[in-house]
Amino acid sequence: MKKAEKKKILKKAKLWMQENIVAPHVINTKKLANLDEIKINPFLWPYLANYYCGDSSYRSLATVAVLPRVLGTSITTTFGTQMQGFISTVLDSSLGSTVPGIDIEFIDAVDGRKKYCQVKSGPQALNNDDIETISNHFKGIKNLAKTNRLPLQANDLALGLLYGEEKELNAFVKKFSNDYEVYIGEEFWHRLTGDKDFYYDLAKAMAEVAETVDSQALVDDTIDKLAKDIEKKQPKP
Repeated sequence: MKKAEKKKILKKAKLWMQENIVAPHVINTKKLANLDEIKINPFLWPYLANYYCGDSSYRSLATVAVLPRVLGTSITTTFGTQMQGFISTVLDSSLGSTVPGIDIEFIDAVDGRKKYCQVKSGPQALNNDDIETISNHFKGIKNLAKTNRLPLQANDLALGLLYGEEKELNAFVKKFSNDYEVYIGEEFWHRLTGDKDFYYDLAKAMAEVAETVDSQALVDDTIDKLAKDIEKKQPKP
């Protein structure tokens, strides 16, 4: 990848991050001002408020309801889902696959072979059901290759993990790697772009976007509004 091309892609990546991650995150944060938007465990809720805030006031209840949803699994899930689209929209629209169950197809910059790749977010992304689902998709490609006499090799079917290291893989990803290729973080982006440093440069570019975001006032305002809504809809703690 040429320097100018890489600079252009990273610039597009920043814009993509702003539009697809930051903007929805702000919208979803604002929604949390309404208690009806939040599923609460009534047995643990007062306990968590006391554990974190030292009391179970309306604002403390609001705080422990908002913070996990703003900073927790929801944004991580959104990122993983959106990043699959990032590859085909920001890098190259031709990378999207027309094969059912396959996220992207690309020419591997390391070995020069065409790869059929399922994309997941990180090293903990697979569970047992995922293994069966992806394996079935890969079996379908094998059958298609036999029918159409395509030059498909075993290592042409791969799972690509957007971030992480081998030492972080959960048991399900390790199990999957016994049968298929698994490209993790740096290696995945290297094979996809041909640039060994792309993984780190992409992370740096997105971190630069994050540095422009200061939503502390928004989060505090959301907590205040939720506290008032709790007071209206819940019995006094």
